[in-house]
Amino acid sequence: MPEMLSTDADLDRMPTDQDLARLQFTTLLYYLQCTNPDNGLVRDKTEPNAPASIAAIGMALATIPVVVERGVLIREFAAKITRNRLRYLMACPQGPEPDSSGYKGFFYHFLDIETGRRVWQCELSTIDSAFLFAGALTVATYFDGDTAAEAEIRQLAMALYERADWNWACDGGATLTHGWRPESGFIPYRWRGYDEGLLLYIIGLGSPTHPLPPECYAAYTETYEWRNIYGRELLYSGPLFTHQLSHMWIDFRGIRDAFMRHHGTDYFENSRHATYIQQQYAIRNPMNFVGYGEHCWGFTACDGPGWGKRTIAGVDREFFDYVARGAPFGPDDGTIAPWVVVASLPFAPEIVVPTVRNFARMKLGMTRLYGFKPSFNQTYAVENSQAGWWVSPYHFGIDQGPVVLMIENYRTGLLWNIMRQCKPIVTGLRRAGFSGGWL
Repeated sequence: MPEMLSTDADLDRMPTDQDLARLQFTTLLYYLQCTNPDNGLVRDKTEPNAPASIAAIGMALATIPVVVERGVLIREFAAKITRNRLRYLMACPQGPEPDSSGYKGFFYHFLDIETGRRVWQCELSTIDSAFLFAGALTVATYFDGDTAAEAEIRQLAMALYERADWNWACDGGATLTHGWRPESGFIPYRWRGYDEGLLLYIIGLGSPTHPLPPECYAAYTETYEWRNIYGRELLYSGPLFTHQLSHMWIDFRGIRDAFMRHHGTDYFENSRHATYIQQQYAIRNPMNFVGYGEHCWGFTACDGPGWGKRTIAGVDREFFDYVARGAPFGPDDGTIAPWVVVASLPFAPEIVVPTVRNFARMKLGMTRLYGFKPSFNQTYAVENSQAGWWVSPYHFGIDQGPVVLMIENYRTGLLWNIMRQCKPIVTGLRRAGFSGGWL
């Protein structure tokens, strides 16, 4: 593996391809070390006794091609690991019972990492299931060999994806619901307006068994919010991760749906604008939080210091736990997430790379196990801590994937190239009205 950044002099230079490779590798180790070897389920976070996250499992599947192509595991063994994980997921109980693993082909958000069954009375999650399906489609497309293991991966992955009943998940409405609980039925919230739901609809539209009608996608885009922020015209969504997660799998450069054709742009360019707006917000720093600036930004769904209020330097401050922070309209409590900056690397490397260099200087774990700490808050002082301010004590499975996959897309376009060959994704894009470019 490449050399680490090690000395202060090293940290003063721009991260090189080798440094990005090291960050990618250390981040990737999460999925090798926080996975139950008996069943392939992946911990939601590094907190002891944390359950498995179905979205983290999907991201772990999506990183398998990176693991192989970067020489971390040989293809033969990576295929066996993938096959065994898919076998387990297919065997997990599906049904209306409150302690099953899922229902109607979808999975509960969190599962017991030993038994694979629902925990915490959590919701059957359409979006987290979509991340699982995206990971399954990745390995189904990547493992195209004629060995028994690779053939079984394709069969299992497609079976996992094809049994999801997308029309049931609409609950009679024009758009997809957020999910369902056996105790109370469908969650009253729906996927409307621009967010990571873009991937959800494309995967649902591409299903060969229970496809969404194209009208669902039209209903989703009807509530889009076009704005001018800091002189930039864009489709607005506050948390930066919403501009990234669909792009982990799909190369939106040059392909457009009806909305983007009308505005003369595409989703990739839109994410570039969103990345610059995040930086600009930090430069302006309207709430005067400590540390914000040109090379210190990144506002997204992440861990925080905890719910509470403090008076700091005569200013009453309110702090949050895990919440979807956003820019420029908040919420904002001074918490910054390095991983979400790295995940914007393909969109705006010219501002991401210097910011990564700054985070490396701050000793936030760039060269350590699992990579950058997921979030920190320099306004929230913590006594007897190494930094002097709050730093998240855990790493999260859903934060690791965007770093690994977007570094890879920036370096080689690997995931984008794989998914261009994925029939359900291509079908979903076309049914959503996308055309042009590689499509």
